Amino acid sequence: MSTEKINVKLNNIHNKSQRFAEIAKLGEVIFHTKDLANLWQIKNTNTLHTTLKRYTKAGLLFRIYKGFYSIKPIDNLDPLLLGSKALHEFCYITTETVLQNEGIILQSSNKITFVSSKSKKFSIGKHNYYSRKLVDKYLYNPIGVHFVNGIKIATLSRAIADMLYFNSNAYFDAEKFINWKEVKKIQEAVGYPLILKCYDFTKSKRRKA
Repeated sequence: MSTEKINVKLNNIHNKSQRFAEIAKLGEVIFHTKDLANLWQIKNTNTLHTTLKRYTKAGLLFRIYKGFYSIKPIDNLDPLLLGSKALHEFCYITTETVLQNEGIILQSSNKITFVSSKSKKFSIGKHNYYSRKLVDKYLYNPIGVHFVNGIKIATLSRAIADMLYFNSNAYFDAEKFINWKEVKKIQEAVGYPLILKCYDFTKSKRRKA
């Protein structure tokens, strides 16, 4: 092998190592094509696609779908994080997913539920997702939304407030465990319409929001 070819090969290895070191620094596992282009400062689209194809073939990247990649196989990804990244905009997990996890509704939902600036249903692998559209003045209000493991998730009370905004007649199986005073506070802080029939505080058992 000529010296020139050896130098090219070494340069490619160096670039590969440097690029994945940059990914490691971010602490992220899921990326859109544009994210990687910016991170690696690749401006030429053909060069970027060739690079991604080569890394995917080598098992260094995993293609989730066109323009969407991970450094882990899809089955090893957190489905909540996967859905959040797929929406590719401000969003948080709320309504049925939170209520089911907290035991407030018993009916099993096969969808992970979000709110964002768009209404969208989609599936990735074996996971199903549903994003309800929420207007910006409510969506970006941080009251009752926490950041957990890289994902924005509503507290129980915020999830109930969100659910009532979309459906004022929503049914809750374990209503006695809802802290309605806290729900009302969140509704007022966010600016949601109040659902007066819900605030019978004599039935409410104190529970962490």
